[in-house]
Amino acid sequence: MQAAAKTKVLDAPTMYRILFAISLGHFLNDSMQAVVPAVFPILERSMSLSYTQVGWIAFALNMTSSIMQPVFGFYTDKKPAPFLLPLGMFSSLLGMLGLAFAPNFYVVILSVLFIGLGSAVFHPEGARVAYMAAGTKRGLAQAIYQVGGNTGNAMAPLFTVLIFVPLGQIGATWFTGLAVIGVILLSYVSGWYKRELTAGAARAKKKGTQSGGELSRQVKFAVVLLIFLVFARSWYSAGIGNFYQFYLIEHYGLSIKSAQYYVFAFMIAGVLGTFFGGPLADRFGKRNIILLSMIGSAPLALLLPYVPLMLVVPLFLCIGFILSSSFSVTVVYAQELMPGKVGMVSGLIVGLAFGMGALGAVVLGKLADLYSLGFIMTFCSFLPLLGVLSWLLPKDASAVK
Repeated sequence: MQAAAKTKVLDAPTMYRILFAISLGHFLNDSMQAVVPAVFPILERSMSLSYTQVGWIAFALNMTSSIMQPVFGFYTDKKPAPFLLPLGMFSSLLGMLGLAFAPNFYVVILSVLFIGLGSAVFHPEGARVAYMAAGTKRGLAQAIYQVGGNTGNAMAPLFTVLIFVPLGQIGATWFTGLAVIGVILLSYVSGWYKRELTAGAARAKKKGTQSGGELSRQVKFAVVLLIFLVFARSWYSAGIGNFYQFYLIEHYGLSIKSAQYYVFAFMIAGVLGTFFGGPLADRFGKRNIILLSMIGSAPLALLLPYVPLMLVVPLFLCIGFILSSSFSVTVVYAQELMPGKVGMVSGLIVGLAFGMGALGAVVLGKLADLYSLGFIMTFCSFLPLLGVLSWLLPKDASAVK
């Protein structure tokens, strides 16, 4: 019965229209999140924020999202809830309105909590939709889904240049329109999701019985190690995404506007790495891609703080692509470690691990205030070296046994 259920899943067609729709929804959701770091330079000057306060804003956003993601994931593994997709986007809409008109640091914090909650609601169910629509192409499907989110995050520097520099904080009102589009789009996806749940009720029961066994010690170790690796990668991304723009302004003398293009190069390279990493993992193995992405980016990350400005973009393109090539792969790898727990896996890998990485925003902000931006850039450069621990992960064949 177990083998038959597995064959039935593997024979399912890949639903590209749903994959691209949920990827677009992921793009819109993470664009809402990208508004927060995009407005940092504006808020830092208009509200006279310290780097520690900037770190706390990033912490509030990411920790709300991350802590709640496993909670929603655990709940929806037992009782899938398609309506949570548009509801999460509506929460982000409220956060955008609050951020646009926030008069002080505390209202900013409250606003980003709504954005973080919207993201926490969206991600587990979004990952489940991608899983259900994947058919035989798990790596590609997860790459399509994740590339939408990474593209949304990558837009932060452009939002700064095109919206917040000319318009200021009030520019956040523009994103309420995107949120409305997101609510409509995700309502459509939720309709397909609900119909699929109804049509596949018997299959879902078989999956539930299949995943009810106790996790082995090897699997538990692999999941904890995987979370730690994503945690380390997130600390590096926190340093680049939240503070490298200030490092460019202080160390190289760039303007706010010019600095954004350098950070954008890192982020857009990460989008490409996310997309190509999925198909590469389908061909060469998920564990191999995870190992390569961390070890391959480490030497380049170590060089970054010491190179002249003309080499920053080439290094960023290489680091962003290599480091993010395992972004979607870690999710699929974890799903195979814990079959039947798609929402929980999304919450742990995309949510909790990244949110714990958001602690880095607070720690790095405090270190920047105590020491210097140069110090935290040097500190971050050593983080990809922790990727050597990925050698301890089980190979793909043993991971799914």
